[in-house]
Amino acid sequence: MIVWSTLRPFLHNRTANAVTVLKRGMGGHHRVLPYQPSRWQWQKFKDYAHFYIALGVIPLTVLVTGVNVFIGPATLTEIPEDYEPKHWEYYRHPITRFLARYVISSPQQNYEKYLHHIFEEDEKAKLRKLERQVREKMAERNDYQAYYYRPVLAKYHRISREASDYIDSIRGD
Repeated sequence: MIVWSTLRPFLHNRTANAVTVLKRGMGGHHRVLPYQPSRWQWQKFKDYAHFYIALGVIPLTVLVTGVNVFIGPATLTEIPEDYEPKHWEYYRHPITRFLARYVISSPQQNYEKYLHHIFEEDEKAKLRKLERQVREKMAERNDYQAYYYRPVLAKYHRISREASDYIDSIRGD
């Protein structure tokens, strides 16, 4: 039996034993993980980018392709005598027509908004001019440096209205 014990080292794989032995690093370095910045923000950005591309770009591509294949661009036809085309009918592509009709305001509406803006600015200028004239008159006459008005209370208005109603009822007209 002693003979079998002496053969035991020859039966084991020597390379497996050599791998498990730790190699001592004598270079003066510690066995620690190196410091490096976190990649969490970059991973989160990539996740959001892929999500929004899948959410927006892919359906829009399918929509535009479907419109181009199945509907196609508009063609010119004869316009009847008494028909006036709408502002979106001047565009050729169906998607541009849709945007011009439902999303973007018409040129006439833009023009009217611009005219309203000009009117409002003109009214403000007139009010500023009037206020300047009032201030000049107040300075010329050595008046108070504020506007003066007589306060009107609602109770006096009610009393005068009741008095006028009473007088009308007495007259009998």
